[in-house]
Amino acid sequence: MGSTTDKIKGQANELAGKAKQGIGEATGSDKLQGEGVMQEAKGHGQQALGNAKDAVKDTADKAAAAAHKNL
Repeated sequence: MGSTTDKIKGQANELAGKAKQGIGEATGSDKLQGEGVMQEAKGHGQQALGNAKDAVKDTADKAAAAAHKNL
């Protein structure tokens, strides 16, 4: 999965998690609130993975450019 896909899925999970938390709070469902917290956390993790992939790619691109420049 690419970094953009990870970020998009992460954002979707964050939003869905927040919605579940709100619905759980409104209906008094601790279970739904808990599921929402977990889904939101999963979204944060997915976004962090996407950001890490971007950082690795940027570093690799810079290293390749520097190596090419020194040839």
